[in-house]
Amino acid sequence: MRIPVAESIEGVTDRPDQTAWVDANRRRIGFAMQAVPLRDDPDGSKRIMTAGHLAEELGYDAFFLSDHPAYTPECWLHLAALAVTTARIRLGSAVNCALYRHPVMTARLAADLDNLSQGRAVLGLGAGWNQTEFAQLGLAFPSTGKRLQALEEAIQIILGVWGDDPFTFEGRHFRCANERIFPPPFQKPGPPLIVAGGGERHTLRLVAQYAQACNFGASDTTGSARTTSDIARKFDVLRQHCDAIGRRYDDVLRTHFTSWVFVADTDREAKAKLGRHHPQPLSDVQRITRIAGNPETVAAVYQELIDAGFEYFVVQTQDASDLESITLLATEVIPRLRPVSLPQ
Repeated sequence: MRIPVAESIEGVTDRPDQTAWVDANRRRIGFAMQAVPLRDDPDGSKRIMTAGHLAEELGYDAFFLSDHPAYTPECWLHLAALAVTTARIRLGSAVNCALYRHPVMTARLAADLDNLSQGRAVLGLGAGWNQTEFAQLGLAFPSTGKRLQALEEAIQIILGVWGDDPFTFEGRHFRCANERIFPPPFQKPGPPLIVAGGGERHTLRLVAQYAQACNFGASDTTGSARTTSDIARKFDVLRQHCDAIGRRYDDVLRTHFTSWVFVADTDREAKAKLGRHHPQPLSDVQRITRIAGNPETVAAVYQELIDAGFEYFVVQTQDASDLESITLLATEVIPRLRPVSLPQ
């Protein structure tokens, strides 16, 4: 099998621009699948590969993996394997924790994935939230404010070392000296950047300043956007941040993260799947973040989010072996959805 590495990066002038992904998904309702294997599944890596190949066959825009190296298979290794065994689907993580790796290493990994896939990488970044995992990795867990500072420094370094000239940076959390990633990413100037989180003072400002897409959802760890008024407020704040720096609000793809989704032919079957993974009674927040139902029920949830302004969805399965949910979402749920309006 020939690995589809870009044959010549130097001097190539027709590499795709990172905004092509945004433009394509603003003309449709985009869906990405994120598959998480069960923690005690010895075949977790195989489950990831099977789910990724199925997602490509079913027409998903992207296949993402979570970045939890302390307890799930390492995302970059599996994304690289998918890069050389798929042909069309976008690949990335929703999202990488900016503090788990030095930004130069993250920039290298993303550039290499982009070249292996010939321009299909998407880089998701966030400040991190899992204090237990930080400890498992032997990392300090700074305050939220300091983690957000580190996230911004990481973004600045990643974008800097993807440039044409050696880049030097001295920050409070990260530094680098005379670094340039070569070969550079296949996409120019690099893969589309998703900044995750719904923080209105800091995170959405980072989206406006640096990213091609925002990403938030209803759970505490993804932004706490639980009502249509929450969503509208966050989009309004994002628009204000864009206006403040002279950026077009519509240049930012508005993406949503769903923590758990279970789809089956009937509501009862779907709720039985949910019950196997979460046998305890659901809290009010969990009822919003754990979606389980037949295709019509699940479509109604996503249609409400589309009507609220979301353009793209990252849907996470809690069990990568649940191929039924992945299939029904693509074949029975997505075709039921209607865009509010398509950009001219």
